[in-house]
Amino acid sequence: MDPTGFLLTVVLVLLLVFVVITVVRAVRIVPQASSLIVERLGRYSRTLEAGLHVLVPFIDRVRARVDLREQVVTFPPQPVITSDNLVVNIDTVIYFQPTDPRAAVYEIANYIQGIEQLTVTTLRNVIGSLDLEQTLTSRDQINGQLRGVLDEATGRWGIRVNRVELKAIDPPASVQDSMEQQMRAERNRRAAILTAEGSKQSQILTAEGEKQSAVLRAEGAAQAAILKAQGEARAIQQVFDAIHRGEPDPGLLAYMYLQTLPKLAEGQGNTTWVIPAELTEALRGIGAALGGRDGAPDAGWAAQVRPRRERPLGEPGTDVGDAFADTRLEDPTDALRAAREEVAGATREAERSTPETRAVAPQVARQAPEPPAAPTPPGPLAPPNSGY
Repeated sequence: MDPTGFLLTVVLVLLLVFVVITVVRAVRIVPQASSLIVERLGRYSRTLEAGLHVLVPFIDRVRARVDLREQVVTFPPQPVITSDNLVVNIDTVIYFQPTDPRAAVYEIANYIQGIEQLTVTTLRNVIGSLDLEQTLTSRDQINGQLRGVLDEATGRWGIRVNRVELKAIDPPASVQDSMEQQMRAERNRRAAILTAEGSKQSQILTAEGEKQSAVLRAEGAAQAAILKAQGEARAIQQVFDAIHRGEPDPGLLAYMYLQTLPKLAEGQGNTTWVIPAELTEALRGIGAALGGRDGAPDAGWAAQVRPRRERPLGEPGTDVGDAFADTRLEDPTDALRAAREEVAGATREAERSTPETRAVAPQVARQAPEPPAAPTPPGPLAPPNSGY
C-alpha cells in the first residue's frame, strides 16, 4: 500500500471524527422543564430553554443543567432546645422550586445544602421561643414562620419555597411518659366527672319522682279521707234526723243504751269491765216506762214522754230520703283547699305568738282551775250519754 494513500486515509478518518464530534457538541436538545446554562469562553452567555439549540463549537460550553420542577427534600432529625430547656428532635420536609436557573447556579454553590442549613438555623430560632406544649400544638404557626424566613432568604438564589412541614416532633422518652400519665389522669378525671354528673342527675330524678309520688299519694289519701268523712257525716245526719222525726221517748233511748253496754266487754283482752253510773238511771227509766214501782206509770216520767204525732202517709217530709234530696257533697278539691288554708292560718297564728307566750301558756293551763262538773238534771232518769 502506498504510504501517501495511507496517510490520506487516516487524515480523512480523523477529519470525519472531528466533524462528528463538532456536530455533537454544537447541537443540543433541551427537554421540557429543564434549562441549560451556556458559557462562552468562560463567561455566562445565555440560558437554553426546552427545544433544539446550536452552539458554537469549542467556544460555547454548557456549565450546568437545572431541573425546573418542584422538588421535595427531607432533612434528618435535628435536635432543638425549647424555651423550657427540653431537647426535641424535629424532622422537616421542604417543598421548593427553582425559578431562576442562572441565580441557582451562580449565586450559591449548592442550593439544596444551603436550604437545609438555613432550615436548621431558622427552626432553632423559632422553637427556642416556644415551650414544649406550644411546640406540639403550634405546628401551623411554626410552618408559617419557617416558610417566610426561607422564602425571603432563598429568593436571591432563584429558589421559591412553596411549603414547609414538620414531619415529626419527638420529645425525650421521660417527657413522653409524663405526657402519657397526664393524659391518662385527665381522661380518668373526665370519666369520674361524667360518672358523678350521671349519678347526681339520676338521684335528682329519683328524688323528684318520689316527691311527686308522695304528693299524689297524700292528695289521694286526703281526698279519700274527705269523702269518707263526708259520707259518715251524711250518714250520721240521716240517722239523727230519722231519730228526731220518729220522736223517740226516753224509754227507747234507755233500751238502746242497755243494748250498747255488752259491747264494752267485747275483745280478748277485756277481763273486767266497769258498769257506768248511768245504768241505774236507765233501769229506773225502763221501770217507770213499764209501770213504775207500784205498777202505775210514773207521773214525772210520763210528763217527759212526748206524744207521737201521727203523720199521713202522703204528707210531705214523711220520707227520710226526701229531706236529703237537695243535699250535695262537697267537692274533694275544694275541701282539700279549705283544709290547707285552715292549716296555713293556724301555722301563721302559731308563728305570730311570742316565745314568752308559748312558754307561759302550759303553766297557765296547769294552774287554771278545773271547771265544775255539770249538775245532774232532776227527774227520775237522766238522759243517757248516747251521743245523739
